[in-house]
Amino acid sequence: MDTGLIILIVLGVIVLGLIMIYNRLVALRQTRNNAFSDIDVQLKQRFDLIPNLVETVKGYATHEQSVFENVTQARAQVGRTSGAGTDRIQAEGMLGSALMGLFAVAENYPQLKADQNFQRLQAELSDIENKIAAARRFFNSATNEYNTAIQQFPANLMAGMFGFHNEGFFELDPAQTEAIRNAPPEVKFGG
Repeated sequence: MDTGLIILIVLGVIVLGLIMIYNRLVALRQTRNNAFSDIDVQLKQRFDLIPNLVETVKGYATHEQSVFENVTQARAQVGRTSGAGTDRIQAEGMLGSALMGLFAVAENYPQLKADQNFQRLQAELSDIENKIAAARRFFNSATNEYNTAIQQFPANLMAGMFGFHNEGFFELDPAQTEAIRNAPPEVKFGG
């Protein structure tokens, strides 16, 4: 076999391998972006629900101004961010913590807890949070697969050249994690 032909075949195999690696990295990055889109839909619903929730609580707990300001500031911070970057994830974590504070205030006002509008908003927010948690697990799994792929040999040799870098996970901040850990289980009977 001609030496030139062998060199050509080896180069062809190398180029084909690089193309396959590049395409795999692009596909994994796109899967991660799609996973965040699922979270984004739920976060938008939560974002839109918050003003109604705050107004309902304000009607009963007029002396809790700092709690309302925290929620409003955290919501505004979320409004200034976009995408799946670290800033957005941190802003969403702050908003989740601020909402925990809002619900802690509600515990001190029995009439508020009995208000049907508040109960409906609370149930709607709980449903949204459950959907966010499910979407977050898928997003973190996609992020883990993507980060692993760009660190493996030989993909790590070309990942930096083409702008592939480690991405952050969507994790709860420690206050939210603690609040969820300490939350009493919700028990419902009948429909």
